[in-house]
Amino acid sequence: MRYSRADYAKILAAQNELARAEEDYQRLRAAYVKVARDEPGHEVALAMIGCDMDRAHAVLQSLIGLPHMPYTHDPVQPAQQPEAQSEPDHAAEESA
Repeated sequence: MRYSRADYAKILAAQNELARAEEDYQRLRAAYVKVARDEPGHEVALAMIGCDMDRAHAVLQSLIGLPHMPYTHDPVQPAQQPEAQSEPDHAAEESA
């Protein structure tokens, strides 16, 4: 099967993007395993790396074409931070 130059360029770009996403996921997975093995009590680091791993896995799922699992992050949207919700409370405390 022969591809036009534009189609071939798209295929190469998709392959490169998939390889980069896989490398990111494997790098984060290795970091998670290293922290879990060397510093198992460092729960904050494990949680932060785990969240990044979830996002990297969601990117891989979207590139491959798999449906999103209900518990995965949307790779485009950052996770909502609770600080933004509690800002009005701080303003009320300061004025009191």
